[in-house]
Amino acid sequence: MSQPLRTQAVVSQTVYAEGDFVLYRDAERFWLGESDHTFVGRVHRAWRHGGTGRAVYDLIELSSNSCVTGIDPDYMRLLPPADAMADIDTAPLTGPDTGAMPPAAVAWIRQHFAQVVPTLPDPCD
Repeated sequence: MSQPLRTQAVVSQTVYAEGDFVLYRDAERFWLGESDHTFVGRVHRAWRHGGTGRAVYDLIELSSNSCVTGIDPDYMRLLPPADAMADIDTAPLTGPDTGAMPPAAVAWIRQHFAQVVPTLPDPCD
């Protein structure tokens, strides 16, 4: 009699730094079909779990500004700055049609120019 094939996923352990933005999913709430199982947070603190020595994290949930403690990093994903800024970085600023720009880029440009008069930066010493 043959034994069933067992597969094992190899997942590299990501280390998160204080201040990193992450996407977190509460696996139990997710598998039970409950709402509010996923949120964006900022890493507040990292520490080692006593018995296992594994890193666990405390996050600040951005929408409620509340602390969520003891987060397993297997259920966190880094939200890189490049992804958050991609629409601004790739905005067609030389084009005559601002309608072709993503709304976030237009909003940022309008806010920036409403707050300050554009000037050249001071030279570096």
